[in-house]
Amino acid sequence: MDVLSDVVAVMRTGEPRSARVEWYGPWGQRFLPAPGGGFQVILQGSCWLIPRESEPVALGVGDVVFMPRGHDHALADHPSTPLAEAACDPQDGTWREQRHATASVGRPPDGTGPATVTGPATVTLCGAYQLDPSRAHPLLRDVPDVLHLPARLGRHPEIRAAVELLGGELERPRLGADTVVPALLDMLLLFILRAWFDQPPAGEQGPAHGWAAALGDRAVSAALDAVHRAPDAPWTVESLAARGGLSRAAFAKRFAATVGRPPLGYLTWWRMTTAARLLRETDSPLSSVAERVGYGSEFAFANAFKREYGLAPGRYRRGGAGRRD
Repeated sequence: MDVLSDVVAVMRTGEPRSARVEWYGPWGQRFLPAPGGGFQVILQGSCWLIPRESEPVALGVGDVVFMPRGHDHALADHPSTPLAEAACDPQDGTWREQRHATASVGRPPDGTGPATVTGPATVTLCGAYQLDPSRAHPLLRDVPDVLHLPARLGRHPEIRAAVELLGGELERPRLGADTVVPALLDMLLLFILRAWFDQPPAGEQGPAHGWAAALGDRAVSAALDAVHRAPDAPWTVESLAARGGLSRAAFAKRFAATVGRPPLGYLTWWRMTTAARLLRETDSPLSSVAERVGYGSEFAFANAFKREYGLAPGRYRRGGAGRRD
């Protein structure tokens, strides 16, 4: 797998939740913190995003907001509108029973109302991903707590296509929706992260260092791709440097500066992260797990794993995952 696909696969747990929500004004709602990531997309009308610790942001049709760490936030028709508390939060118990839903807020249950109300003032698409913070990859640490991707003509066509398909599936559920919707949500998450890590035109919001710089650096990116596609290969600093066409010293310096770990330090960390996933999600014997992450000796693998997780692989698999001695 490539780097970004691996990152999402490691962190994702359970099934994502989503909803298409029609808002009838005046309206305002606060979404509670959640153990994962969430997004809001404006399908119709306009509104304001009100983060807990920053200034309100005006949102229009096509705008996407992503909260990778599930920070609480609010949406409202105006910053001064009183906020209701989490009436349709995709993380609460009701929504867990109905994984992908549609809802109306601010409208009487029987559908009646003032004669002037002919339709929703705003329609949003919201969703939540379960992302385990104990499995956090450093790549996601560079993404801001609130990532706003404003709609721009010709920009992010993949996001627009995924949003259109997802909104249609939620508005008009059909056979196969229980498979289609989660797949579209995973696609949308990857497209949002792609949009952030792609270098934007000068003057627009975007990353300039850290993992964004690593993925934008051809030599470092080539080495990362090699490690993620074949963690079991006998990589050395020299062989990884050759992937990017650099000398050993130049490559090691550039890799450590952008990734935050030396090349072989990252290789070991990723091997152990991959091993932990295999221990959690498969019944493969320890010898097989060791071989798949580049260890010919089960004993050497167990020692390396315990140094990283504080637990022997067998104990980790039996229920110690997430604990450290």
